[in-house]
Amino acid sequence: MDICIKKVTGKADLKKFIRFNYEMYKDNLYSVPDLYEDMLNTFSDKNPAMAFCDAEYYLAYRGDKIVGRVAAIINRRANERWGKRTVRFGWIDFVDDPEVSKALLCAVEDFGKAHGMEELEGPLGFTDMDAEGMLLDGYDLPGTMATIYNYPYYPRHMEEMGLEKAADWVEFRMVVPDKVPDKMVRISEIVKKKYNLHTTKLTKKKIADENYGQRIFDLINEGYKDLFGFVALTQDQIDQYVKTYLGLLNLEMVSAIETADNELIGIGISMDSLSRALQKAKGKLFPFGWYHLLKALKGRHPDTVDLLLVAIKPEYQNKGVNALLFTDLLPIYIRNGYTYCESNPELELNTAVQKQWEYFEVAHTRRRRCFKKTITH
Repeated sequence: MDICIKKVTGKADLKKFIRFNYEMYKDNLYSVPDLYEDMLNTFSDKNPAMAFCDAEYYLAYRGDKIVGRVAAIINRRANERWGKRTVRFGWIDFVDDPEVSKALLCAVEDFGKAHGMEELEGPLGFTDMDAEGMLLDGYDLPGTMATIYNYPYYPRHMEEMGLEKAADWVEFRMVVPDKVPDKMVRISEIVKKKYNLHTTKLTKKKIADENYGQRIFDLINEGYKDLFGFVALTQDQIDQYVKTYLGLLNLEMVSAIETADNELIGIGISMDSLSRALQKAKGKLFPFGWYHLLKALKGRHPDTVDLLLVAIKPEYQNKGVNALLFTDLLPIYIRNGYTYCESNPELELNTAVQKQWEYFEVAHTRRRRCFKKTITH
């Protein structure tokens, strides 16, 4: 039976688009589902990225059965920043049938051609705050809440269609030590004295009175500006992230580094792993999903802490500031009884970031890839 590609045209179709992923992975032990409500907002005008992105969403049908989905996205700001004419594919899922994956990517290519694009790239989201990269290994490990899980046949389909590597990300799991490593303590003291830096612990009052939400995202924009595909967050995006997510953080798990003049030059944000809670919630806040998430956020700590992000002002990168962050955070991890730290995806060429794990007993856990292909007109 032929594959039919249908464009998502209304809320009913969008619900099918989102729920297809849940159906694909409902019995999988390692996939961590997104919250349905978050996905609805992501694909709606509530997402401030829609101000500079063009997007269409497609479902693949065989008969009456959905067998695949994909989002086609043109991020105009990213294309301008990097001097490219790229259409992105994201939120791609498909059964193990080359006809399905080919039909989905052809739909993305056609969308790109219609807008004058010259290259196909993905999996990528609207912006770098969305999950990105197709999993290449580590299929027998639970993902984190900020990453994509996919079956092992996905990248094989990409390669068979002629897509090539654009960039790889790697992830690591670190064993939380019994104490802060002596070498890390020594480096921290040297860095503090040399650059006259200090660690600041944030509070809700401090965030409100001293505009730390804005300052954190300004630092992220500056620290990440040269990373693959990154484009600075707009003010509307920053306002949304501050409003939506900053209040969820346990602030003792956040470390800020400042100069003597209180200029923010480093931030490390971590939190309890929500992977198991999200699996129990099955993508739904109601009727009982909220309970699992609240229990994870407010109850007994899991054995793993997620390192959500580290951002360092460019002129302080490669100067040991990361050691300062972890000298502050590790005693908290030890006190709370964590066994492991999970990194989020790091570009494989970003050796400066990976160097910070040399103090730990560390294992490579996952690799994921952004694929690319030239569009022929």
